[in-house]
Amino acid sequence: MAQNRCIPIATTCMSWINGSVTRSDGMGRRAPGFRRHRLAQRRKAIGLSQERLAEVLGVDRSTIVRWERAETDPQPWHRPHLATALKVSIEELADLLLPDTHQPPATPDGRLAYALRLPGRVDLITVARLRERVRHLDERYDQTPSTLLLAEAAQLHGQAVFLRQHADVGSVRRELAAAVAEAATLMGQLVWDATQRHDHAASATYFDQAISAAREARDPVAEANAILRKSYLALYGTRRPTAALALTTQAAAVSRRDSHVLAGLAHLHCAEAHAMLGHVPDCTEALGAAEDHFASVGTQDPAAALYCPSHYARLAGSCWLSLGQSTKAVKALETAHHLIAVRRKSTAVVLGNLALANIRHRDLDTAVSYLNLAVDVIERTRAGGGLTLAFAAARQLRPWSGQPLVQDVNDRLLTLMTP
Repeated sequence: MAQNRCIPIATTCMSWINGSVTRSDGMGRRAPGFRRHRLAQRRKAIGLSQERLAEVLGVDRSTIVRWERAETDPQPWHRPHLATALKVSIEELADLLLPDTHQPPATPDGRLAYALRLPGRVDLITVARLRERVRHLDERYDQTPSTLLLAEAAQLHGQAVFLRQHADVGSVRRELAAAVAEAATLMGQLVWDATQRHDHAASATYFDQAISAAREARDPVAEANAILRKSYLALYGTRRPTAALALTTQAAAVSRRDSHVLAGLAHLHCAEAHAMLGHVPDCTEALGAAEDHFASVGTQDPAAALYCPSHYARLAGSCWLSLGQSTKAVKALETAHHLIAVRRKSTAVVLGNLALANIRHRDLDTAVSYLNLAVDVIERTRAGGGLTLAFAAARQLRPWSGQPLVQDVNDRLLTLMTP
């Protein structure tokens, strides 16, 4: 007796998977042309090979291959374990399982351009590239005029904000929030520096955005860094040490468990606020707390890139200068000068403070020598803080304005103001 055999009406049929319609060949397998690139990207982003993921889930590697090629779907009982292995929610996994019909470009910058055209397709690899570019600019900040970095930084900041608005997957949104925090912090620094520390309001707006984004990303290190940068506006811009004290104390509290570098820096600037207020015991206590944190800094500190061996001596010197203890200030600042190996924006600050300290010692030749060195650095980096201190030193040199060496350095400072 002949058996009846079912003949497919068409070579493909429509099926509903994960709430969307996909094409299959009638046997639960998709037709060629579909891929799950985002699923594979997520696996790679957390450092899992196909073999290791298969081992964690108790399946064959070929099963992982078929899932990523969108040839088959994970069974319902596999999905909770797959979500856990990939560190995403069930909802985020469902999005990763949607097949892609177009493969994104292979190069990192190509992927970023692709995501900016199709922001719903932004993935962790693209965000990593965006953050890498922001960090590269940040690394150049201390030796490059801020005006030369501002345009690219603003572009990257705008891209991070734009992509964050369109990202659906929670893990991608969190990474984009971290990118916004980093980009907004850099923008706050650059805007303040480029305006020669005059535009406090715009910088504060960027720092507030960075603080909010860092909290969304659950990144206390980025949050503490943005709070600390905001404290600089009060310390060196509006000259409100009480407001600065509140911010530096907050930054120290946020970072104390996660970064000895940031906690140490926060205590240093807390000491400087106390010095401006004339609080000698509190200043000394904060300097001691900073020293303790710096003694515990390790190579794994997430803010290790922000640390410089000259930090403690540089800020201690500034504190003693504010407290009128110029002998101690000179000693600390000279130590800081020897510890700074390259010409950085911070070098101009040290040299400017050394000029001020030696003016108070009535050592005119040494003061002018340091002031000329400060101008050398400012000419190259356009350091806003160094420029402020250089002009402060020039004002204190007015009683000797008729002397040739003072006239020469004043002429150099006036040249700096020429567009």
